[in-house]
Amino acid sequence: MNPETISRLLPRILPHVEKPGRYTGGELNQSVKDWDSTPVRVALLFPDIYEIGMSNLGLSVLYEIINAQPDALAERVYLPWDDMEAAMRREGIPLFSLENRRPVADFDLLGITLPYESLYTNALHALDLAGIPLRAADRGERHPLVVGGGHTAFNPEPVADFFDAFAVGESEELILDLLDILRRSKKEGNPRPAMLERMARVWGMYVPSFYTPDYRGDGTIARITPRAQTVPGGAGIPLPVVKRIVPRLPPPPLRPVVPYLETVHNRYAIEIMRGCTRGCRFCQAGYVTRPIRERSVAQIVASISAALGNTGYEEVALLSLSSSDHSHITELVRALGETFGGAHLRISLPSLRIETVSVDLVEALRGNRSGNFTLAPEAATESMRAVLNKPIAARQLIETVREIYSRKWTTVKLYFMIGHPRETADDVRAIAELARAVLAEGRRSLGRRAEVHAGVSTLVPKAHTPFQWLPMDSREQIQAKQDLLRRELRGPGLRLDLTPPEVTLHEARLARGDRRMGGVIERAWRGGARFDAWSERFQPAIWYGAFEQARLDPAFYSHRERAADEIFPWDHISAGVRKEYLRQEYEASLAGRTRGDCREECFGCGILPAFRELRDALPLDEQFCPTARPK
Repeated sequence: MNPETISRLLPRILPHVEKPGRYTGGELNQSVKDWDSTPVRVALLFPDIYEIGMSNLGLSVLYEIINAQPDALAERVYLPWDDMEAAMRREGIPLFSLENRRPVADFDLLGITLPYESLYTNALHALDLAGIPLRAADRGERHPLVVGGGHTAFNPEPVADFFDAFAVGESEELILDLLDILRRSKKEGNPRPAMLERMARVWGMYVPSFYTPDYRGDGTIARITPRAQTVPGGAGIPLPVVKRIVPRLPPPPLRPVVPYLETVHNRYAIEIMRGCTRGCRFCQAGYVTRPIRERSVAQIVASISAALGNTGYEEVALLSLSSSDHSHITELVRALGETFGGAHLRISLPSLRIETVSVDLVEALRGNRSGNFTLAPEAATESMRAVLNKPIAARQLIETVREIYSRKWTTVKLYFMIGHPRETADDVRAIAELARAVLAEGRRSLGRRAEVHAGVSTLVPKAHTPFQWLPMDSREQIQAKQDLLRRELRGPGLRLDLTPPEVTLHEARLARGDRRMGGVIERAWRGGARFDAWSERFQPAIWYGAFEQARLDPAFYSHRERAADEIFPWDHISAGVRKEYLRQEYEASLAGRTRGDCREECFGCGILPAFRELRDALPLDEQFCPTARPK
C-alpha cells in the first residue's frame, strides 16, 4: 500500500479509535524530508504505543543525528493499540511511519530499540504488522535490514533469529557507519549478504547469523563459533564483539519532537553523565555503560536553554544512572536556578544516591520541588548492603531525609530490592522498619503531610554483572517476602509498590536466555502474548505453554546456579569489563565484602585496556578512568 492510500484511509478510521493523535504525526520539530530525493531511509521503531515510545531518549538522539545528514532520513514508528490495529488489518494498512506515512517495509533499515526484555513479543508483532518475515533467514532483497539496539543487545541471543544485526553499546557514531554502509551498498548494488558482511566488521555490530552456538548434553553452551572459523573468506568476523563507546558525550538533541498527547515523561530530558563508578552488583546498566563521562555545566545549561526555546517545555530531567554523582551537580543545579529563575522551570533528578545527596544539593533543589524526592538505599541491613555493594549506613539515610523534609519536601520515595537467595526474613522486615523510621522523620518536620513511598523490586541476576552466576530466589520465597512487607509496611503515610513474582521470573528467563529461547518467544507471540510490559496484559499461562511446546525448562534459565567456568550465552558480547573481575565481585558478595568507588581507586575491571587508545587520544583533563593513570 502506498502512502497516498494510507493518508486517504486514515480520516475514515481515526474518528473511531482511542487517541487518534497517536497516529497522525505533524508535531512540532518533526523532520519531514522528501522521500524520492533522499536515498538512505531509516525507520526508528519503539515497540510499544506512542505515549511510551515518545519518551525514549535513545531514539530521539538517533532521530536528530540521522536527519542531520543531507542524504538520509529517519521516521518514527510505534505500535498501534488494539482498536487501531483492528482497523488497520480490516483496511489492509500495514505498519507505517508518522512523518511520510510510508509502510515500514519500504525503508532500507528498520531500527528497533529494546531497552527491556518484555518488548520482545511486541517486536515480533511489529514485524508482522509491517509484512516483514519474522526470521532474518526468511528475508530477501526487498526487505529492510532489521537492526536491534538498547540494553538487551548485551544478551541478544533470545531474539537473535529475528534480527539481521544488533548495535551493541553506544550508537551516536555507530549509526553514521551504518548509514555509510547503506549508501555504498545502494550505490554499488550490493546484495543483502554483502551488506551484512560489512556490518559484521563494524566496531560494535553483531550479526547473529555469522555465529553458531553449540550446546552440551546438559543444555549449557559448549562454544560459540564465529563465521571466520567455519567459512572460507570469513576473516574479520570478531570474537568477542566489543561494545561501541564514544570517548566524549556528543551534543544532546536540541529540537526533540514535542508530542501532541500526554506522554510518560512530558519534559525535556538531557543526559548529564554516562556510566557509573559505584559497582552495585545487581546493576547491569552500571557495568555495561562504563566508563564514566560527564557533560560540562556550561554545555548542559546552554543545551537546556536552546531546547526550551525550541519546545516550550517547563520541566527538565537531568538524566544519568546517578545524577547526584555528577562531579559538579550542585553547581549545575544552582546555575540552572540562576539562568531560569524567572521561568518557573522545574528540575527533576530521577536518580539520586544517598552518599552524594549533600545538604548543598538539597538546598539548591528546594526552589524546584515537585513534591517528592527519590533515594535508593536498595537494602535495609548492613549485611545485605554488603552483598549488593551498597555500603550506606542507615544513620546516613536518616540524616539525609531529615534535611529533605526540613526543606518542605512532602514525599520521599525509597527504592529497595528483595530476592537475593541469602536474604532472610529479618532483612526484609528491616525494609519496613527503615521506611517507618523515615516517615517518623517526616512527621517531625511536616506532621501528617509527610509520606513515604517504598518501591520494592525483586532481584533479576542480569548478564555482565557479578550476579550472573546467581540463581533466582524461588517463587515461594519471593511471595513470602512480599507478603511480609504487605503486613509490616502499611499505615497512614506509607505506600508500598511491588512487582508480581511472575513478572520478575519472566524477565529473568528472557534476560538469561540463549538462542533456543527464540522458539519460546515466537510460540508465545503466536499464542497471543504482546504488551507483556503491561501488567494487565501479561499472561503467564501463554509463556508456560510456549516453554512446554519448545521442550525447554524455564527453571533452567531462572533458578540454576552457574558453575564458575560456565560459558554464558552472552560471553561473545563484551561490555569491556573482564569476566574474571565480575567473578571476583561475585565471590566478594558471598563473603560480604564491599568495593569502593573507582573514582577513588582503580580496581582493574578491564575498561581501561579495552578502550585505552580512545582515552589516550583525549586531553588529559577529559580522560576517563583517571585513577588508573600512573601517579
